[in-house]
Amino acid sequence: MAKFIVVDDHPMARMAVSFLLEKEGHSMIAETDDGYEALQLIDQHYPDIVVMDIDIHSLNGIEVVKALRAKSFPGIIIIVSGKNQNFYAVQSVRCGANGFISKKDNLPEIITAIRAAQSGYGYFPLAGINVPAEENHIHSDKQLLESLSPQEFQVFTYLLKGLDNMRIANRMNLSNKTVSTYKGRLLEKLHCKSLRDLFAFANRNHME
Repeated sequence: MAKFIVVDDHPMARMAVSFLLEKEGHSMIAETDDGYEALQLIDQHYPDIVVMDIDIHSLNGIEVVKALRAKSFPGIIIIVSGKNQNFYAVQSVRCGANGFISKKDNLPEIITAIRAAQSGYGYFPLAGINVPAEENHIHSDKQLLESLSPQEFQVFTYLLKGLDNMRIANRMNLSNKTVSTYKGRLLEKLHCKSLRDLFAFANRNHME
C-alpha cells in the first residue's frame, strides 16, 4: 500500500483519482488545488505517489514537479491533464515526472502508469506520438511552443489566465520590464501580433 496526494483544481477529478487509487489499496493522505500548498503538503507528509494536474492555482503542475525534483523528491509523480496532450506529455518528461495521463480519455491508465513507475519505467504513451493533423499548422504550432524558454512559457500560461504584466511580475519575482521582454519574445516566436492572436493560438491548441 502506498500513500498518495492528489493535486487538482476540480473536486470531481480529485474524487475520481482517489477512487481509482484506493481501489488498488493505496491511501490518500491529502488533497489540494494549489501549487504552493501542494509543496507544503508533500514536505509535511512525504507521500509515495503524487498525482498532479497542470492547471492548478498559484504554481502550475510543471513548476511544482520541477521544484520537487530540484529538492530530490524521490516519490512517483504522475501528471494528468485534459489539455494539449502531445505537448504536455513532452513537458512532463522534461520536468521529471514519471508519467503523463490524459484526463479526457485515459484516466484509468493512471494505475498502469503507477505500476510502470514502481517497476522503474516511465509511462508517456503520448510523448512520442505525432497525431495526423487535418491542417499543417498543428505540427508547426507544436514546434513553435517547444521553441519557448521555460520563462516565456510561464508568462504565456499566466497571460492565458488573464494576469497583467504587474501581477505576472509579482508571481515570478521579476521586474515589469523583464516580463514585457518575455511577452514580446513569446509573441514573436509564436507568430502572434497581439494578445488576441495569442488567445486564438491557445484555443486551437486546446491550451485554455
